[in-house]
Amino acid sequence: MGKTIIEKIIGSHSRREISPGEIVDISIDVRIARDFGGANVVKNIRDNGLSIDDPQKTFFTFDCNPGGSDQKYATNQQICRVFAREHAIKVYDIDSGIGTHLVIDEGLAIPGSTVLSTDSHANILGAIGAFGQGMGDLDIAHAFAFGRVWFKVPPTIKIILKGNPSPLATPKDLVLAVLKVMGANGLLGYVAEFYGPEIDKLGLSGRITMASMATEMAGIISLFPPNQEVLGYCSRVSNKKVEPVLADNDATYESQVEIDIEGLVPQISRPGHPEDVIDGAMVVGKKIGSAFIGSCTNGRYEDMKTAAEILKGQKVAPGVVLKIVPSTDKVWRKCLDEGLLEIFKNAGALVGNAGCAGCAAGQIGQNGPGEITISTGNRNFAGKQGKGEVYLASPAVVTASAISGVITTPDKISREPVLFDIGTRTVESEIPKSEVSQPVSRPTNFEGRVWIIPKDNIDTDMIYHNRYLTITDIKEMGKYTFDNLEGWEDFAQKVKPGDIVVVGKNFGAGSSRQQAVDCFESLGVSLVIAESFGSIYERNAINKGFPIMVANLTSTDLKSGGTIDVDLEKGLVILPSGKQLAGLPFADVQLEIYKKGGLLKKNP
Repeated sequence: MGKTIIEKIIGSHSRREISPGEIVDISIDVRIARDFGGANVVKNIRDNGLSIDDPQKTFFTFDCNPGGSDQKYATNQQICRVFAREHAIKVYDIDSGIGTHLVIDEGLAIPGSTVLSTDSHANILGAIGAFGQGMGDLDIAHAFAFGRVWFKVPPTIKIILKGNPSPLATPKDLVLAVLKVMGANGLLGYVAEFYGPEIDKLGLSGRITMASMATEMAGIISLFPPNQEVLGYCSRVSNKKVEPVLADNDATYESQVEIDIEGLVPQISRPGHPEDVIDGAMVVGKKIGSAFIGSCTNGRYEDMKTAAEILKGQKVAPGVVLKIVPSTDKVWRKCLDEGLLEIFKNAGALVGNAGCAGCAAGQIGQNGPGEITISTGNRNFAGKQGKGEVYLASPAVVTASAISGVITTPDKISREPVLFDIGTRTVESEIPKSEVSQPVSRPTNFEGRVWIIPKDNIDTDMIYHNRYLTITDIKEMGKYTFDNLEGWEDFAQKVKPGDIVVVGKNFGAGSSRQQAVDCFESLGVSLVIAESFGSIYERNAINKGFPIMVANLTSTDLKSGGTIDVDLEKGLVILPSGKQLAGLPFADVQLEIYKKGGLLKKNP
């Protein structure tokens, strides 16, 4: 039977025949910790008396806060630097850029490689036909120490783009069109393979743009069969003869999805939900206060060049701030050499040093209360890039909008910029506070009061916002739980130790942050039950030894305040009425990790 791309890559790195649904150990070619997660990785390794498997395959990348302008970020970076010196690990420091881009540009990964990072967008490695995966601190610590991780082999969906888009459509518009069709959880637990004439024509930068946004569809990774341009690039930067890993003609797919892109025009994602995608014409004229060009999705040289071509001889609208952040130092320097930085500065833009910028809350790119931003980023969750509202679009649309002062497309730039009227100020809300409870034990049977949160796609910024990522003491984390989830801001004040949280689909979508699990442990929550979990979140909970269960309770008549009984081993829930409901029990390997108290704990 033929194999998909992911099945071939995982099979070669587990050295055996594999099939979707199997849990296997896979060897990891490149292991990366970033600046906000790196300190926790170091702590896990030291606390458990572990060593480094292979320093030549192990790296730190400081891309969330390249300036180290926050004291806790600076502390975390220094912890990583000291640890790196002790173990001869290479650090891509604050002058380098986004780690997942460096893996490609430095030739650390080639088609068919496996890469782990604390970055939830490590799946941009799919742009070169490699397997990249964002994971939490425990997974990365395990990869650092043992060179391997467990992984459930995912099924693959084949996505084919059909038709000819309009001349104004860019790779960002293509992936937004896909996101509109697939939704926030359409790829939950799946790998996507992309095909079609427009895919074949895409260069590396366009593939990176599209691959990056697999996370926003809850996908494991989007894989693009490398074309000759990509193979040539990977061969040059790696100094190796590179061969693609391609799916067999008789490969078995979970499903095939055809998406019509005929005449596709510039697309825009409305604030709060990346999948809420509309034609850009529907919001033309919306007043903006800021614009951002950068991120791992649109920070390549080609994106910078597009912006410069539109900005040349123009000015950013009065009162509008345009922030531009290249993805890597090499991109930054090429912008300097080619005169792009001069164009940016003459137009009135702020140019930052290479890095993640607004997404990580650690560098330029954040907005303020009531501010309207148009951004090339991949996420616009509430609070993700500040306290305002964020629209997602291509570099061309963002640049045109910055010049016009309102959202617009490159063919409709205003002759005179639209200026601000006198506005009002948004008041910043207070952070809820609560007492920190003691961690709970890890039984396999639970009885507890439930909190029903009947919402799907609750992302990690809603669970535990990125402004608290520098906190490493679990005892401090609980009071910030759900303070960015509308209607549940006071959850931490009301929850009691032993309570059970019940939610809908795709719980924990978004970032790889371990804190979104640890905050529940901090509060003494005994269990989280969801109809489905985000892939990284599920791993983080299992690896930490925190109990979760997959079961659909939000569609029952169960109410908040009711008491349920849960058997984790059997995957069984007993409702207050006495009715029994089947959930999904842990697999043997997952149960073993849970019972011993976490992935890095020694067997009793």
